[in-house]
Amino acid sequence: MNLNVLIADDDFGMRMVLRKALKNIEGVDIQGEAENGEAVLQLYEEIGADVVFLDVEMPGLTGIECAKRIMDINPRTFIIFVTAHEEYMQDAFELYAFDYLIKPFKLERIYQTVERLKTIGVQKDDPVMHRIIKHEKGLDKLLIKNKEGMSFVDMHEIMLIQRENRSTVIYTANESYTTSEGLGDLEERLNASQFFRCHKSYIINLAYVDKIYPYGRWTYIVKLKNTEKDALITHDKFVELEKIFTG
Repeated sequence: MNLNVLIADDDFGMRMVLRKALKNIEGVDIQGEAENGEAVLQLYEEIGADVVFLDVEMPGLTGIECAKRIMDINPRTFIIFVTAHEEYMQDAFELYAFDYLIKPFKLERIYQTVERLKTIGVQKDDPVMHRIIKHEKGLDKLLIKNKEGMSFVDMHEIMLIQRENRSTVIYTANESYTTSEGLGDLEERLNASQFFRCHKSYIINLAYVDKIYPYGRWTYIVKLKNTEKDALITHDKFVELEKIFTG
């Protein structure tokens, strides 16, 4: 698995350390680096990246603020915070950061993190399986407002709702609908026994859950039936989901 990487730190010396360490790792391509959050966000929007190494305390847009904007564009981006301050770890956890490196750190720590990244998707051999009870709600429909007007979507056909490119996208087996409405607004209108907010950026239909397997230190992937689409789920939500299915 090749990884496209961006680096953001206002300390030139730290950027150099990260750059040299990452250049020695096969399959890692450094796409660019920046000294503040605004610059790395601009780079991300222009060229994209699989992984972003972020200092937390930077002038202007902080690493935490930058990460929030990146996650709203693509929640699958791996965020790795690199900081001298442990007190931001809870904020990083809430953002579902893949890792949190405390300065100063040994280069071996970088190598371990990247190797874990490169094995993502290989851990499908030991999925956690659960029996799913399908919820049928007859003619219940969700009204979705978008630029074209309004769409009426049968709720039981909705497989996944996610944040994507600063918009919200509702997926069924054959269609997708884009709206400016937030996940929170849609969540309030959905049947709580059928839909589950598994992540800041995802809502899943419980009827379509097929398997769950590890993704990062604090997250898992939920694989959905009859589709290539999947979703992220945090550890806390994973525990909550287990309770739903095990009673």
